[in-house]
Order: sequence, then structure tokens, then C-alpha cells
Amino acid sequence: MTRQVQVVVIGAGTAGLTALKEAQRYTDDVLLINAGPYGTTCARVGCMPSKALLEVAHAHGRREWLAASGIRGGEALEVDLAAVMAHVRSWRDRFIAGPIKLSKSLGKNSIHGQPRFLDANTLEVNGERIQAQSVIIATGTRPNLPEAWRALGDRVVTSDEVFELEAPGRRIGVVGLGPIGLELGQAFAQLGCEVHAFTRGPNVAGLRDADLNASMLEVIKQQMTVITNADVTLHDSDGGVLMKGAGHEVEVDWVLASLGRRANVEGLGLENLGVELDRRGVPLFDPITLRVADLPVFIAGDISALRPLMHEAADEGRIAAYHALHPEAECLARRTPQAIVFTEPGAGYAGLRRDELPESGVVSGSVDFSRQGRALMAGRNAGLLKLYANAEDGRLLGAELVAPDAEHLLHLLAWSIQQNMSVDQLLQMPFYHPTIEEGLRSALQALRREIGKQRSQPDLPLCRETADWALG
Repeated sequence: MTRQVQVVVIGAGTAGLTALKEAQRYTDDVLLINAGPYGTTCARVGCMPSKALLEVAHAHGRREWLAASGIRGGEALEVDLAAVMAHVRSWRDRFIAGPIKLSKSLGKNSIHGQPRFLDANTLEVNGERIQAQSVIIATGTRPNLPEAWRALGDRVVTSDEVFELEAPGRRIGVVGLGPIGLELGQAFAQLGCEVHAFTRGPNVAGLRDADLNASMLEVIKQQMTVITNADVTLHDSDGGVLMKGAGHEVEVDWVLASLGRRANVEGLGLENLGVELDRRGVPLFDPITLRVADLPVFIAGDISALRPLMHEAADEGRIAAYHALHPEAECLARRTPQAIVFTEPGAGYAGLRRDELPESGVVSGSVDFSRQGRALMAGRNAGLLKLYANAEDGRLLGAELVAPDAEHLLHLLAWSIQQNMSVDQLLQMPFYHPTIEEGLRSALQALRREIGKQRSQPDLPLCRETADWALG
């Protein structure tokens, strides 16, 4: 017997579960198939446990500033690393409970097993054949780990295993300083560990701007050893792992390998779809509708590699499910892109980055947070903010930054960009004193000077554009 289903969702991560819920708005005939662990990458090994660790680490990292400000005794604080890791896992377990409960609540509409495409409409899983009107592939990704490093066993871990370490050694190596490697490397350094980090290129945290990268490196190098432009080799040693790269050699207890991620495509039988696969083994698809060629098959979440972030995975789940059930519908637009690295200072971008902007017709403005008032008082005075705008109409196009409270600034900027706001409109918004947001105002004022436009009125909204309360 072949089971007939309207929609099959493969993968119970953020994209898959969001696709499931979106599809259920229109039909109950939805089947979820999942081969891996439940709980989503974000809740289980990503966003949430890492932030639980970072909150503790950043708090402990304030000791020197407290001492300089007259608060004594911080040097007596003792980090119980085993207790910290247990704390992180307790929060992790709370956050994965919801997705696990949702998956289990589906009953016969959920299957745990490895599905395989026989053709675009037919799947086989656990010996059962399933005929689907449409299929959404949301199988996610997993960390890269060189095969040669596996011989070192649990002395080399990825972000999938790091939170399971019960009492990690305090001499830590990090290979790869993208957002994940830098966040976790800084966290362990702030907790008093000896951290030695190597990265292949010159940049960290996914930063592309040389000035921003330099400002981040200036801070990070005060907390841990950072070796850029290094190809690293790992070797067995009696005391742990010997790391060699760019003329540097150091022995550590264990290594965090943060070398990017690869698509989970093995065993899916994607070759049976009869379409071209990219170098990762993923079918080529329309980046707007997420549809594979003219097939009733859709790609969603990290496996798409379009915007491998949790909130973007959720949106792709919605887009894929909507188009799977409404194939002739008008396309859905994407939100303004933003990405945040939760280091201290934070980093990230909103809208377009410098290397994505047109070659002409764009102006920029910046602010140096090393001199910004509120940042100085808080001892968090590090970083830069760069804004980009259309030279003709002053419309904000993008922003890149390394700054205190980066996560909040980037939300304000992403919202403003999505609303097509101009520099003048933004400067008419309220800025409280003294706040980090005043740094944003300084950058906007610098941007307006670059545009060369003279103010025709004070930076206040006109009466006809405001609510009655604004008239006094």
C-alpha cells in the first residue's frame, strides 16, 4: 500500500516545523519525516545554549572594569566551569522541550526515519512508500570536521558537542573565527580559560570591512591569542592536542573546530529528482519561491545556504509551505537582511554591506564608539558604526558595525531600511540622552554632511506628520 499525503515536510528543525505550522493553516494532511535528533539546531546546539554561556561569560568579563570603577573583590570570583556548563545545559533542555513536544504531538502524522526520493512525488521511509503532492526539504546542516581530526576523539569538538562537555579543560584551541568560533572563544576566555585561536583569513566574525575588523581584533586580542592567515594542523600529544599554524605552536587540552557547515543530503536520493545538483549536492532552486525547477519540491532553511540564520529559516519554511499549497500565488518578499554576532562588543550588519553597494551614487557616514559618551561611562567604548545611503534621496541602504549593544542598534537599522526611511526622517526620531543610540545619531549626522544637503528645518517632524500629543 502507498500512503497518499498532500504535503510532506522532511526535517524537524526551525524551517521544517515552521513549514509544518504554515501548511496546517490550510490543510491537516501534512506529514513530518525526521531522521535526526529533535529540538532544532537553534535550541539544541546553536542560538540558545550559546547565549546562555555568553551571558555568564560577559558578566564575568566585567571584573576589570568594576575594579577600575571602585568595586573591589572581583578578583576573588571563582569560575566553576562544570557548574557553568550544567547551567547552560539546563536552559538548553528547557528550550528544546517545545519543539520536541510539537513533533511528538503529531502522532501518525510524524515519522522518525530516513526518507529517500524515488521520484519527485514518491518517497520511501522505513519500508513504507509515500505519495506526496508536494515535498519540502528542510534537513538543515551539520558542522564540518576534517576526517584526519576525528582520530583525536573527544579532544576535538564542534558546536554540536561543545555544550555536552561536563568539565572542559582550561587550555582551549579554536580553529575558525567566524561568528560561532569567535563567540565561543571569547566566552571561554572571559571565563578565565587560556584560549588560542587560529583562523585561515584576515577577518573575524564574518566582518568584511577592514576598519571594523581591526576594531574587533583590537578588543579580542586583549582577551586571547589570535593568529590570522593561518592554516592549522592538529597533532596528538601527551597533554592534549598540539596546534601548529603560521609559525606558531601551542599545546591545548581540547580544540573547538568551527569550520563552517555542510548540507544534510546523504541518503535522500536527490539524484532521483532528475535535476541539476550544486556542489553541495543540493538541487538548484528558485531563491524567491524556493521551488526546485518545475517540480513540486521546495528547499527551506539552512540547507538552502541563502541566509543560514534561525529567523530566516523560519521565513523560508513559511515561503516553501505557502508556495507548495499555492503554486500560482504571488511571490513573498524577504525581510531586510540582518546578522548579529553576540560578542562584546557585538558585530553585524543590516541591509547592504559595503561590497554589495552600487559603485556610484552612495555616501557613507560613521561614528567611533571609542569616544561615545555612554559607551565611555560603561567601559564598553570600542568599535565603529558605518552607514550607507543613497546620495540622491538620502535613503538608508545599509549598515555594518562593531559596537556595544549591536543587537539593538541593528534592529533599529534593519527596521528603518525596510521602511525605506531617509537620513532626515531618522534624525527626526527621538534620541534619549545619554544612550548608545546617540552614537547612531552621530553617524546619521555625518552621513547627511556627506550627502551635502542643508537642513531646511530643525530636526523635528512637521505638525501635519505627527500625532496630536506632539503639539504640546
